[in-house]
Amino acid sequence: MIEYIQGKVAELTAAYAVVDCGGVGYLANISLVTYTALQGKETTKLYIYESIREDAHQLFGFAQKTERAMFEMLISVSGVGANTARIILSAYPPADLQQAIMQEDSNTLKSIKGIGLKTAQRIIVELRDKVAKLGMENGGEEFVASAFSQAREDALSALDVLGYARAQSTKVVDKLIKAQPDIKVETLIMQAIKNL
Repeated sequence: MIEYIQGKVAELTAAYAVVDCGGVGYLANISLVTYTALQGKETTKLYIYESIREDAHQLFGFAQKTERAMFEMLISVSGVGANTARIILSAYPPADLQQAIMQEDSNTLKSIKGIGLKTAQRIIVELRDKVAKLGMENGGEEFVASAFSQAREDALSALDVLGYARAQSTKVVDKLIKAQPDIKVETLIMQAIKNL
Protein backbone atom coordinates (compact mmCIF):
# COMPACT_ATOMS: atom_id res chain seq x y z
CA MET A 1 0.00 0.00 0.00
CA ILE A 2 1.33 3.42 -0.99
CA GLU A 3 0.81 6.02 1.78
CA TYR A 4 2.07 9.04 -0.15
CA ILE A 5 4.17 10.11 -3.12
CA GLN A 6 6.54 13.03 -2.74
CA GLY A 7 8.44 14.62 -5.57
CA LYS A 8 8.48 17.11 -8.41
CA VAL A 9 5.20 18.10 -10.09
CA ALA A 10 5.99 16.99 -13.66
CA GLU A 11 2.50 17.61 -15.07
CA LEU A 12 -0.68 19.10 -13.65
CA THR A 13 -4.20 19.19 -15.07
CA ALA A 14 -7.59 19.61 -13.42
CA ALA A 15 -8.05 15.83 -13.62
CA TYR A 16 -4.64 14.42 -12.72
CA ALA A 17 -1.12 15.18 -11.54
CA VAL A 18 2.09 13.42 -12.54
CA VAL A 19 4.62 13.39 -9.69
CA ASP A 20 8.25 12.57 -10.55
CA CYS A 21 9.54 10.52 -7.64
CA GLY A 22 13.11 9.30 -8.10
CA GLY A 23 12.85 9.33 -11.89
CA VAL A 24 9.51 7.48 -11.97
CA GLY A 25 6.40 9.45 -12.93
CA TYR A 26 3.30 8.49 -10.93
CA LEU A 27 -0.04 9.59 -12.40
CA ALA A 28 -2.59 10.30 -9.68
CA ASN A 29 -6.20 11.28 -10.33
CA ILE A 30 -7.04 14.39 -8.32
CA SER A 31 -10.02 16.54 -7.33
CA LEU A 32 -10.30 20.26 -8.08
CA VAL A 33 -9.52 20.95 -4.40
CA THR A 34 -6.15 19.21 -4.73
CA TYR A 35 -5.58 20.80 -8.16
CA THR A 36 -6.00 24.24 -6.57
CA ALA A 37 -3.60 23.30 -3.76
CA LEU A 38 -0.94 22.18 -6.27
CA GLN A 39 -1.09 25.16 -8.61
CA GLY A 40 2.22 27.03 -8.76
CA LYS A 41 4.08 24.39 -6.75
CA GLU A 42 7.22 22.71 -8.07
CA THR A 43 7.14 19.87 -5.55
CA THR A 44 4.35 18.15 -3.69
CA LYS A 45 3.38 15.38 -1.31
CA LEU A 46 0.19 13.58 -2.35
CA TYR A 47 -1.58 11.18 -0.01
CA ILE A 48 -2.55 8.16 -2.09
CA TYR A 49 -5.54 5.87 -2.37
CA GLU A 50 -4.89 2.82 -4.58
CA SER A 51 -7.80 1.43 -6.57
CA ILE A 52 -6.87 -2.04 -7.79
CA ARG A 53 -9.29 -3.92 -10.02
CA GLU A 54 -8.86 -6.72 -12.53
CA ASP A 55 -8.91 -4.32 -15.45
CA ALA A 56 -7.20 -1.27 -13.93
CA HIS A 57 -4.74 -0.05 -11.31
CA GLN A 58 -5.39 3.61 -10.50
CA LEU A 59 -3.93 6.03 -8.00
CA PHE A 60 -5.97 8.86 -6.48
CA GLY A 61 -3.96 11.67 -4.91
CA PHE A 62 -4.97 14.17 -2.22
CA ALA A 63 -3.21 17.26 -0.89
CA GLN A 64 -4.60 16.58 2.61
CA LYS A 65 -5.16 13.37 4.60
CA THR A 66 -8.60 14.63 5.55
CA GLU A 67 -9.66 14.80 1.89
CA ARG A 68 -8.48 11.21 1.42
CA ALA A 69 -10.45 10.16 4.51
CA MET A 70 -13.63 11.68 3.07
CA PHE A 71 -12.94 10.01 -0.29
CA GLU A 72 -12.62 6.61 1.42
CA MET A 73 -15.90 7.18 3.25
CA LEU A 74 -17.68 8.15 0.03
CA ILE A 75 -16.54 5.05 -1.88
CA SER A 76 -17.76 2.86 0.99
CA VAL A 77 -21.32 3.92 0.07
CA SER A 78 -23.10 1.52 -2.30
CA GLY A 79 -23.38 3.10 -5.76
CA VAL A 80 -20.55 5.61 -5.25
CA GLY A 81 -17.41 4.68 -7.16
CA ALA A 82 -13.99 6.31 -7.12
CA ASN A 83 -14.70 8.69 -10.01
CA THR A 84 -18.06 9.74 -8.53
CA ALA A 85 -16.36 10.39 -5.17
CA ARG A 86 -13.77 12.54 -6.96
CA ILE A 87 -16.56 14.54 -8.66
CA ILE A 88 -18.25 15.06 -5.28
CA LEU A 89 -14.99 16.29 -3.74
CA SER A 90 -14.43 18.59 -6.72
CA ALA A 91 -17.86 20.15 -6.19
CA TYR A 92 -17.51 20.70 -2.43
CA PRO A 93 -14.47 20.80 -0.15
CA PRO A 94 -14.72 18.03 2.48
CA ALA A 95 -15.56 20.46 5.30
CA ASP A 96 -18.61 21.69 3.35
CA LEU A 97 -19.50 18.12 2.41
CA GLN A 98 -19.32 17.02 6.06
CA GLN A 99 -21.62 19.86 7.02
CA ALA A 100 -24.15 18.92 4.30
CA ILE A 101 -24.14 15.27 5.42
CA MET A 102 -24.55 16.12 9.11
CA GLN A 103 -27.38 18.57 8.35
CA GLU A 104 -29.04 15.93 6.11
CA ASP A 105 -28.98 18.41 3.22
CA SER A 106 -29.85 16.15 0.29
CA ASN A 107 -30.41 19.18 -2.00
CA THR A 108 -26.72 20.13 -1.75
CA LEU A 109 -25.68 16.59 -2.65
CA LYS A 110 -28.27 16.37 -5.43
CA SER A 111 -26.82 19.49 -7.04
CA ILE A 112 -23.67 17.49 -7.90
CA LYS A 113 -23.58 16.05 -11.42
CA GLY A 114 -24.47 12.34 -11.40
CA ILE A 115 -25.95 12.31 -7.88
CA GLY A 116 -29.68 11.62 -7.69
CA LEU A 117 -32.00 11.81 -4.70
CA LYS A 118 -31.59 8.13 -3.76
CA THR A 119 -27.78 8.29 -3.84
CA ALA A 120 -27.80 11.57 -1.89
CA GLN A 121 -30.03 10.02 0.78
CA ARG A 122 -27.87 6.88 0.91
CA ILE A 123 -24.72 9.01 1.43
CA ILE A 124 -26.42 10.86 4.29
CA VAL A 125 -27.74 7.71 6.00
CA GLU A 126 -24.50 5.74 5.68
CA LEU A 127 -22.02 8.53 6.48
CA ARG A 128 -23.80 10.81 8.97
CA ASP A 129 -22.49 8.95 12.03
CA LYS A 130 -19.03 8.37 10.51
CA VAL A 131 -18.37 12.04 9.74
CA ALA A 132 -19.72 13.03 13.17
CA LYS A 133 -17.30 10.62 14.83
CA LEU A 134 -14.46 12.00 12.76
CA GLY A 135 -15.20 15.44 14.17
CA MET A 136 -15.18 14.07 17.73
CA GLU A 137 -11.90 12.25 17.17
CA ASN A 138 -10.38 15.61 16.27
CA GLY A 139 -11.12 16.92 19.75
CA GLY A 140 -14.59 18.16 18.84
CA GLU A 141 -13.23 20.71 16.40
CA GLU A 142 -14.78 21.16 13.01
CA PHE A 143 -13.64 18.61 10.45
CA VAL A 144 -11.50 20.69 8.09
CA ALA A 145 -10.44 19.28 4.78
CA SER A 146 -10.25 21.89 2.12
CA ALA A 147 -7.15 22.51 0.03
CA PHE A 148 -6.51 25.48 2.23
CA SER A 149 -6.82 23.70 5.59
CA GLN A 150 -3.09 24.02 6.38
CA ALA A 151 -3.09 27.81 5.90
CA ARG A 152 -6.39 27.97 7.80
CA GLU A 153 -5.06 25.96 10.74
CA ASP A 154 -1.79 27.94 10.84
CA ALA A 155 -3.74 31.22 10.89
CA LEU A 156 -6.15 29.99 13.59
CA SER A 157 -3.26 28.73 15.75
CA ALA A 158 -1.50 32.10 15.45
CA LEU A 159 -4.71 33.93 16.38
CA ASP A 160 -5.17 31.58 19.38
CA VAL A 161 -1.68 32.49 20.58
CA LEU A 162 -2.52 36.19 20.17
CA GLY A 163 -5.53 35.71 22.46
CA TYR A 164 -8.42 35.88 19.98
CA ALA A 165 -11.49 33.71 20.62
CA ARG A 166 -11.46 30.58 18.42
CA ALA A 167 -15.11 30.79 17.34
CA GLN A 168 -14.79 34.41 16.20
CA SER A 169 -11.40 33.79 14.53
CA THR A 170 -12.81 30.82 12.61
CA LYS A 171 -15.65 32.88 11.12
CA VAL A 172 -13.31 35.66 10.00
CA VAL A 173 -10.62 33.32 8.60
CA ASP A 174 -13.16 31.22 6.68
CA LYS A 175 -14.70 34.38 5.18
CA LEU A 176 -11.27 35.64 4.06
CA ILE A 177 -10.32 32.26 2.52
CA LYS A 178 -13.63 32.10 0.65
CA ALA A 179 -13.03 35.60 -0.77
CA GLN A 180 -9.34 34.92 -1.61
CA PRO A 181 -8.70 31.16 -2.02
CA ASP A 182 -4.98 31.63 -2.80
CA ILE A 183 -4.29 33.93 0.16
CA LYS A 184 -0.92 33.46 1.88
CA VAL A 185 -0.98 32.55 5.57
CA GLU A 186 0.85 35.75 6.63
CA THR A 187 -1.66 37.92 4.76
CA LEU A 188 -4.51 35.83 6.15
CA ILE A 189 -3.37 36.46 9.74
CA MET A 190 -2.88 40.20 9.19
CA GLN A 191 -6.28 40.64 7.52
CA ALA A 192 -7.98 38.52 10.19
CA ILE A 193 -6.54 40.73 12.95
CA LYS A 194 -7.91 43.82 11.18
CA ASN A 195 -11.37 42.21 11.07
CA LEU A 196 -11.44 40.95 14.66
